[in-house]
Amino acid sequence: MPRINLVPWREAERKRKRQEFGVAFVAALLIAGLIAFVISLQMQSLIDEQQARNDYLKNEIATLDKQIAEILDLEKRKEALKARIDVIEQLERSRPEIVHVFDQLVRTLPDGIYLTSVKQTERKLQVKGVAQSSTRVASYMRNIDASEWLTDPSLDILETKGDVGATGSEFTLNATQKNPQVPENENEQAQVARGAAK
Repeated sequence: MPRINLVPWREAERKRKRQEFGVAFVAALLIAGLIAFVISLQMQSLIDEQQARNDYLKNEIATLDKQIAEILDLEKRKEALKARIDVIEQLERSRPEIVHVFDQLVRTLPDGIYLTSVKQTERKLQVKGVAQSSTRVASYMRNIDASEWLTDPSLDILETKGDVGATGSEFTLNATQKNPQVPENENEQAQVARGAAK
């Protein structure tokens, strides 16, 4: 029976399998590298896209912050203008008051009294005059208290001097100006506004 030597064939088969394995291994490495490269490119593309979105959002937020700052500045200006308008309106309302005050000073003046000076400081009035008697001064104070435009009369000085006459007395009294057309708290605000306007 003839004998066949299979050693060279087996050796060739092993060599062929090694070569196939090496080719498959290199091909697998190339495919894995290619896949990793594609995934890396895709991830970088996603990162760049997200970064562009972030930059866009940052720019929009900065624009909105500027607009908010402008709105707050406009709100402050609006409040300042509103306060100025309120002061101007109060001054406009109080403008004819002095006419009424002088009218009331005359209307409340009883017979036997004449005034020598009237001084106004904000809403306070200081009235100086000469009266025939202290009862006429008391009557004048009652009339001021009953007035719509004057209130809170208080007597500072009542004295008789030789040059005024035997029956005459000099007096100084204070009163407060008010406006019956305006609530009390607005009268106080008008006083503050008048002080601020000076």
